[in-house]
Amino acid sequence: MIRKRVLVSGRVQGVFFRETARQVAQQRGVAGWVRNLPDGRVEAVFEGDEEPVAAMVAWAGEGPPDAHVSGVEVHDEPAEGLSGFSVLR
Repeated sequence: MIRKRVLVSGRVQGVFFRETARQVAQQRGVAGWVRNLPDGRVEAVFEGDEEPVAAMVAWAGEGPPDAHVSGVEVHDEPAEGLSGFSVLR
């Protein structure tokens, strides 16, 4: 199991980024969470097997159709054994 924390910048708030991330993560069996940050970025944590987590990181670089991603920071972290995927408010 691996864990990645991603910080996504660009036009990523108000474009259903969080809800779409939740749906895609659930489809891929990835645990974690996603939230908006006050500075306009979106922060997400993806945990699970390497391939689906890598796919989520790649998805974050594109986002949903109305998003315009200009940058993605990816940080490796120790896995915590999360279950489910949440949208944090």
